Amino acid sequence: MTTTITAVENRAARAVTDGLEPKNVILAVCLVLGAAQDDMLVGLAWAFHAIVFAAVIPVAYIKYGIRSGRWKDRHVGQRVRRLHLIPVIMASVGVAIAAMLLLGAPAQMTALVVAMLATLGAILSVTTLWKISVHTSVSAGAIAILAVGISPWWAALSPLVGLIGWSRVALRDHTLGQVVAGTALGTLVAGSVFLWLT
Repeated sequence: MTTTITAVENRAARAVTDGLEPKNVILAVCLVLGAAQDDMLVGLAWAFHAIVFAAVIPVAYIKYGIRSGRWKDRHVGQRVRRLHLIPVIMASVGVAIAAMLLLGAPAQMTALVVAMLATLGAILSVTTLWKISVHTSVSAGAIAILAVGISPWWAALSPLVGLIGWSRVALRDHTLGQVVAGTALGTLVAGSVFLWLT
């Protein structure tokens, strides 16, 4: 009976980890914030721009890394491998920001992507010594941005971060301390940078 419960829990944890992985959260926060702009079509256009550089290109690079044997899975569980991956993602996000500044993207959309870059920089700093949770950093940061940028009611989604953290611990990809630290980092860095820029 214990084995069955554990197997069910593992399947549930895997579904949460994969379904609410960073790329999906990034896609959601970009589209929601883009749709909330005064000119929705312009906002969504810049949302798609952000998605390409912050999600599509990084995912393509991760898939390339899996095929070439650089890392084992799309979550890149090995801390030392993340030290190579994160700077590549930061470079892609940096290109997105440069284009947004050059072409006059809405302030909130630019602030969103700058907040992503700042969060990645903070994650990278911690990752040099410790495996902090990217899943909870990204999800907590996204909720903080929506709460600041659209309405405090978006903070009601915070239990999802706890659910994601549970999945990461249940799968033994992170410790409780690592998911809590990720939550705090994402909330503080992404939320404060976005607030400062808007």
